[in-house]
Amino acid sequence: MNSVVEKVTQRIIERSRTNREGYLRHIEAARVAGPFRHRLPSSNLAHGLAVCQGGECQAMRGGQGPNIGIITSYNDMLSAHHTYEHYPAMIKKAVAAAGGTAQVAAGVPAMCDGVTQGEPGMDLSLISRDVIAMSTVIGLSHNVFDGALLLGICDKIMPGLLMGGLQFGHLPMILVPGGPMRTGLPNREKALAREQFAQGKISKEEMLAVECASYHGAGTCTFYGTANSNQLIAEIMGLHLPGASFVNPDDPLREALTNAASARVCELTHLGENYTPLGKVVSERSVVNGIVGLVATGGSTNQTMHLVAIARAAGIRINWDDFSEISDAVPLLVRIYPNGPGDINSFQAAGGMAVLIRELLEGGFLHNEVMTVAGEGLERYTQSPTLEEGKIRWSEEPKESREKEVIAPLAQPFSPSGGLKALSGNLGRAVIKVSALADGAATTIEAPAMVFHTQAALEEAFRAGTLDRDVVAVIRFQGPQATGMPELHKLITPLSVVMGRGYRVAMVTDGRLSGASGKVPAAIHVTPEALCGGLLAKVRDGDLIRLDVGAGVLELLVDAAELAKREYVEAELGEQRCGVGRQIFAALRSDMLGAEEGASSLFTYVKEKCKVNFEVEA
Repeated sequence: MNSVVEKVTQRIIERSRTNREGYLRHIEAARVAGPFRHRLPSSNLAHGLAVCQGGECQAMRGGQGPNIGIITSYNDMLSAHHTYEHYPAMIKKAVAAAGGTAQVAAGVPAMCDGVTQGEPGMDLSLISRDVIAMSTVIGLSHNVFDGALLLGICDKIMPGLLMGGLQFGHLPMILVPGGPMRTGLPNREKALAREQFAQGKISKEEMLAVECASYHGAGTCTFYGTANSNQLIAEIMGLHLPGASFVNPDDPLREALTNAASARVCELTHLGENYTPLGKVVSERSVVNGIVGLVATGGSTNQTMHLVAIARAAGIRINWDDFSEISDAVPLLVRIYPNGPGDINSFQAAGGMAVLIRELLEGGFLHNEVMTVAGEGLERYTQSPTLEEGKIRWSEEPKESREKEVIAPLAQPFSPSGGLKALSGNLGRAVIKVSALADGAATTIEAPAMVFHTQAALEEAFRAGTLDRDVVAVIRFQGPQATGMPELHKLITPLSVVMGRGYRVAMVTDGRLSGASGKVPAAIHVTPEALCGGLLAKVRDGDLIRLDVGAGVLELLVDAAELAKREYVEAELGEQRCGVGRQIFAALRSDMLGAEEGASSLFTYVKEKCKVNFEVEA
């Protein structure tokens, strides 16, 4: 093993020991002999059998086969989740062939950050992850299931499914992806059109035509944002079947992989010889593997919260220092948009997950000794699936990248270090995605602050021309407890235009950026957030801010005595907490942890409001 990866792993194991041991005791205590449904009183079980028919009913009543719960994020509005429309029927048939039964246990909400980007609904995006986790728990709480299949892909859905599923960590579970849409208009052409539209050079109708050429069919968006980062991390953590992540929805292999996952989860229950509970697949080493996969590919910054929250649900404690140290040690091996011209289909065509995992294993950057849904050992994921005469065959091909401009060999990485960096200073802690910065972009910026409390205010400044200067744009009161931590991806376009005019530009915010964002240096997820006593609430227009990526520094260059005299600015959030249903989430929002702790309202029994550092029971 690489010495840094091993050191960080051991640190996580020690840091997590008490919570992890408690978690494992809980899931061990939840095991029973025989199918779970047979432990229910007759009246209770009858309610769960009321709509079963024929052989399915008999198998549920008297059989000893596993009953598999299906948690689905299907809706027919969004491209990534539309793919799940016919999955339940497909899964039930495949599970029956494997000797079990399957029932849809719950549907969970699946909202799209693309639809809500820059709109009031975006304030509910991160909170929806907790709702999904709770919905998953409600679905599984009937306690009639011996395993589960989790159908979810995009930004908050996959993390929420795991956060909820891990509360039933004694059950085996497999994540079932739907795959990415086919490639449409190249992402860089879309980004250029957005800059032209921001400057009034093309019409709204022309802009819509460009966007529709980019988003044009079923499946996840093709850029390497949070949705596809979710899929990559799920596979490298052993939660998908090998090679399942990036097969297109209309490829016959997609259905075959879903059928294979349905049969496989039946083999993993406590009723057989290959018991593989979710709570042991998600381990300290598999979480480290997820971090390695993220930084080696320049994945989404949202994962610095999602992985923290997923790990926390399994009694594992990680922080941004773990991400940053691993990123410094792990080379960047993948370039797809926003880190390069290709998309996720280019990555799959170059060899995909099998090639990436093989390179990282050979370099000693991944833990091979982990439990996966495919069996013991991550080396199983160096195989790629193909369909031959209607059956899946896994093989060692390709052994190396078919396109070295997309997946680089370990001997010739795109960069000796990965895509993420933690920043620290008097402004707090933050993260920055360095792999997506524009070629030649400054990595050390010292410039006067312009302070904004809303995205609209920055856009107004852009249209008025007052942003045309060296500037650090500070967008505050965007943190978890303030507004639910919306993505501010919409602001990258005007800031990119200003940077293109020759000015030195950076962003500092306690909000988020989309996994698709890049080009502009951005210190994001600043914690403590402005609402909770963060120094961001004392920044004034004209204050010098220094962002130094190489040194990992984020500093407000104002004399300490002057800062001590300043009052914290009060947030005026009334309008940003009402409308589009935002008011109903006030209780969840007020209990959300800081960004480095996962930005979740779950996994704590008692918490002082806005407290920054504290221990939480498993």
